Amino acid sequence: MMLISPLSLAQSSSSIAAIDSAANSMNLAGLTRLSQGTDASYATAYANYRLAISANILGQRNTATQALGLAQTQLEQIISIEAAPEPLALLASVYGMQIAFDSSKGATLGFKISTLLTQARALAADNPRVALVAAISAFNTPSLFGGGMDKAISLSSQAIEYYAMPCDDICWGHAEAYTWRGLAKQEQGDMTGAIADWQQALTVDANYGWAQFLLSQHKQSAAN
Repeated sequence: MMLISPLSLAQSSSSIAAIDSAANSMNLAGLTRLSQGTDASYATAYANYRLAISANILGQRNTATQALGLAQTQLEQIISIEAAPEPLALLASVYGMQIAFDSSKGATLGFKISTLLTQARALAADNPRVALVAAISAFNTPSLFGGGMDKAISLSSQAIEYYAMPCDDICWGHAEAYTWRGLAKQEQGDMTGAIADWQQALTVDANYGWAQFLLSQHKQSAAN
């Protein structure tokens, strides 16, 4: 199988945009189509990653597990040729989902996540997706083990700052960074801050489904 350099995949902005659009509407058929291809490319791996998330939310665990496994295999193949920041960060996020699916993998994959993010930061210290994945990892890691909500807020704020820089190729995650920061604020009891972040996520991307869902959930809760 021919592998495409992750650097050449920086030109796949239209594919990334199409994947994000399908993920926003949880269009599993569209994500499945976008995840298919003969090459282990960043775009197909990203499509599988988003397919795994959407399928899991919709209760299709087998589809989610299969897509996540494909994303992992594709990204591991890519970084075996060239360890670039984008595939390193995405693989770290894929490993994080693997732990969420099976906590027994935490001991081995947790170390791999840390190593991947360290490599990615060394290559691109101001990459917003590297900071975002680090924020997600901190959110899901107890403070006793180096994570926690304060760290998640700090790292997601850092990601948001980096997203302000111009981006022409792989640009996903801006609205997601606000959403994760809002979730961390919610965990700390700061609902005003959480709502403001989720609203800001929709300013970045009016069609971002996760922020829409969280705001709708909050409104329903407040009405009861």
